Amino acid sequence: MKNFLVSLFEILEIVAIAMVTVFLVRAFLLQPFLVNGASMEPNFSSGDYLLIDELTYRLRAPERGEVIVFRYPGDETTFYIKRVIGLPGERLKLSKDGIIIFNKEYPDGFTLDEAYIKTNNSEYGDREFILTNSQYFVMGDNRVHSFDSRNWGPMDKKELIGLVRLRLWPVPKISIFEEPAYKL
Repeated sequence: MKNFLVSLFEILEIVAIAMVTVFLVRAFLLQPFLVNGASMEPNFSSGDYLLIDELTYRLRAPERGEVIVFRYPGDETTFYIKRVIGLPGERLKLSKDGIIIFNKEYPDGFTLDEAYIKTNNSEYGDREFILTNSQYFVMGDNRVHSFDSRNWGPMDKKELIGLVRLRLWPVPKISIFEEPAYKL
């Protein structure tokens, strides 16, 4: 009987350690996310199962071109997946000519090269946005079918959940995402 109780205690100890480990990983490092909708097609499709890195943005700021998950500013219980287009302190001009970004490094602006999308720039409309020091401008890759910063404005850094790092499902599309899609 004593051996049985010792074995049972060891099993319970292992289960408790495993549960605490899973909780800590999920709370501070990685979080699962299921894509719902067509706003990020063709790069991410409805039903894609992703792992979100929650640690990176505690160590550094998001970069242009990274795909992020965040809380929708209009409803904190809803999560969105979008691509970072504009960074804090920048001015963005959207037009049929594309997205022009003005910042300290490029005071005359530069046109964003978005090789990762296949769309007509006329979907941008003619609008301008000025971001504060804590705001990001985010857009879906499927510009025609994306509800994004063009509709509800920039998102605040406090709404950020994390960086898309890994696609686990569907199996033929398993991917690791290491670099942002855009580099100057």
